[in-house]
Amino acid sequence: MSSVAAAAAAPAEVPAAPHSAPAKGTSHSSRPAKRPNNANRNGPSRKAKQQRTKRERNITEGSTEEVLRCDIDALLKSRRAAASEDDDAAATAPAADDADLPAPFTEMDVDIHELSSTGDGLGMVAGSEHVYVVPFTVPGDTARVRVIRHVPGEGHSHADFVATVTPSPLRDDARVRCPYFARCGGCQFQMLDYAEQLRRKRRILVKAYAHFANLAPALIPPVGDTIGSPLQYGYRTKLTPHFDGPPGFRRGKTPGAGFAACPDIGFMQKGRRKVLDIEDCPIGTEAVGAGNTRERKRMQDEYTNYKRGATLLLRENTTRHPKDSEAAKAELAPYTVRSESGDFVDIKSCETDSKATTTEYIGDYIFTNPAGSFFQNNNSILPVFTSYVRDRILPRATAASPIKYLIDAYSGSGLFTITLSSVFQHSTGIDIAGASIEYARRNAALNGLGEDRCRFIAADAGELFCSVTYDADETVVVLDPPRKGCDASFLAQLRRFGPRRVLYVSCNVHTQARDVGVLVRGEGDGRRYAIESLVGFDFFPQTGHVEGVAILNRVEE
Repeated sequence: MSSVAAAAAAPAEVPAAPHSAPAKGTSHSSRPAKRPNNANRNGPSRKAKQQRTKRERNITEGSTEEVLRCDIDALLKSRRAAASEDDDAAATAPAADDADLPAPFTEMDVDIHELSSTGDGLGMVAGSEHVYVVPFTVPGDTARVRVIRHVPGEGHSHADFVATVTPSPLRDDARVRCPYFARCGGCQFQMLDYAEQLRRKRRILVKAYAHFANLAPALIPPVGDTIGSPLQYGYRTKLTPHFDGPPGFRRGKTPGAGFAACPDIGFMQKGRRKVLDIEDCPIGTEAVGAGNTRERKRMQDEYTNYKRGATLLLRENTTRHPKDSEAAKAELAPYTVRSESGDFVDIKSCETDSKATTTEYIGDYIFTNPAGSFFQNNNSILPVFTSYVRDRILPRATAASPIKYLIDAYSGSGLFTITLSSVFQHSTGIDIAGASIEYARRNAALNGLGEDRCRFIAADAGELFCSVTYDADETVVVLDPPRKGCDASFLAQLRRFGPRRVLYVSCNVHTQARDVGVLVRGEGDGRRYAIESLVGFDFFPQTGHVEGVAILNRVEE
């Protein structure tokens, strides 16, 4: 059992598959609504009132549902404005009444007009303003879709992608490298040219600040071009395939004899609560792919040992040797990969024990972490990303009082504290997870940094400034919170401390925009800030996810 986290099958850190932006210490699953059973396949009567799901009744700021709602509203507003200019009555047709919508599992053709920030296409039927949310489509497509469910009172429905009737000029299916694309819920953009993917991700950041920052447009600077990943495939250093329990297990029955055959092992099918068997994922690194092959073979021998579903961990581990060493010249062990890095040879393997320590390198920096913990999962972009942050962490203009100190909130195992150490006289990293702090201290020592250069504190970020004595005029704060963003009490505390500069990194640009809006409006006690720059980084090519970096300066009043 050391190689498997014995737990009910569920995506470990990404929505429905391993290809999306990682959540720090939290699950980021956006599972679809349960399909009707066979008795309801013809759909409810057209007058039947559907109930909202619990997720739809409890929308939180920055949630998938709210982001989708904003995108749909923006699409309808733009079409109405265009129709008003063109006096096109057909384009301003009223939204369909819920009673007039097609029954579930009806197939129909829709024209795709926009791409939502969720990665799904937004389509309509001519003469109607009802929106259909369709995965694996892009603007300009005419797609055959299968209606799955309507969202009562919201003016939109969810549909499965069936086929392309007329392809968009943006679409080239020859670009698709995965045979499971358009079935697996992980990737959305494989049909798009990579430059177009980056343009779309810039739009996601633009829309996030337009919809969630609650700021006048004049306070939001132009968003820079999204900075691409050196690798568009073979980049992901951690995957978590899983398998469902034996038949009957989910219905609460006693598992009984367990599996009669090796279960499907892979990732969630888009729009279904079912695992799609995937023997290889092209966005995973070569070492992760080799580990996946090894684990699948192991499961063929050991599946009878399992009575329920489980999640497999596949995490790349690197051992570095000088090129002229015997270890570098030795024959490779099975399921390992050899690569060269400057004067070194890296031997990459795949770790499956969540408590084992894994190692990776970012340029000359070395980091160790528990295999199951959070760490950025695209190593190829990390040197570019950390260099960007290091080059911009200080203001370009020389001030009377230079910035000497760094506070790294949500520091994890020390990524920013350590890679920025050369810039500051002293740094403090803080995280709520004591285990992360222990690894951060270990990583600092591995990189030759003592207490005289940086320290790490295990404490709630909400109590951060009680533990720091730096002069706010000489301090920059780096924020890299979980997907939910910063809570109101932390933002209030940050504003009361009033550091001269803030750099905010986020895997959820919508909650980032909300929090940045709080800092810029500066309501109540504390300092307020102005946004210097906004840019996205593509940590997850082929998906609709983008990492945002916002830099803010304290307003001197």
